[in-house]
Amino acid sequence: MLRGVIDTHAHYHDAAFDGDRAVLIPSLFEEGIEAVVDVAAEKASLAAVLKLVKEQPAERAPHSGPGAAAERPRPVIFGTAGLHPDEVGDLDEETEGVIRRMLLEPKIVAVGEIGLDYHWMVQPKDVQERAFRRQIAIAKEFGKPVVIHSREAAEDTMRIVREENAAENGGIMHCYSYAAEQAKDYARMGFYLGVGGVITYKNGRKLRESVLAVGIDRIVLETDCPYLSPEPNRGKRNDSRNLAYVVTALADLFGLPEEEVIRITAENARKVFHI
Repeated sequence: MLRGVIDTHAHYHDAAFDGDRAVLIPSLFEEGIEAVVDVAAEKASLAAVLKLVKEQPAERAPHSGPGAAAERPRPVIFGTAGLHPDEVGDLDEETEGVIRRMLLEPKIVAVGEIGLDYHWMVQPKDVQERAFRRQIAIAKEFGKPVVIHSREAAEDTMRIVREENAAENGGIMHCYSYAAEQAKDYARMGFYLGVGGVITYKNGRKLRESVLAVGIDRIVLETDCPYLSPEPNRGKRNDSRNLAYVVTALADLFGLPEEEVIRITAENARKVFHI
């Protein structure tokens, strides 16, 4: 059982879960998932994330943080507010107002996912950069960590992160895909690497090198569901139960018991999100 796992990056508001969301989410916690962070990406998803976190009641869930009781009531679905770089054409005054109002909600724990994506180049680079900087500023204003998406934009992402001091309130490099040396730079700044199904892929060597370079103390678990299912379920709809394969891969890499991987990564998630 995945007792105590925290999935730091999921999209359960996505239409891929419309058919069974009401059944699936309770089943995750029955199987030991402690908490999930549902991450906004598009303008429409902002309201969907907020609806999801408000609908999910607080439950009694294990908590092993320093000085904590063995159990305490805590929400099991948290959320974020922000626009993915492909979607930042929608970052107008009205949408920024929605993000700001969401950040006043106690269960909205970060600004994200934000960043740069040069793969499809849906938005021009200058538009992406302005929106990235603006959303970092909002995160700092509200004292929230950031969840950063960066694809084929390593140099510009690092430059903006440094220039804007994006690490001020902590953050996660979601679905990290760059070199180990840069991973160490992010870790030194206080970021965590989000690690999911890619670590189980044959072509995931670079991620495995980065994970070893920063150490388990700078790793959090994530699915990015419904995307990026790990082997042996690659190509199928992903959900938090598949983190069992990610835990096994990390345990093998570090030579640790799976229970220890779960404990450390969950504690890392609590630290970065203050949950």
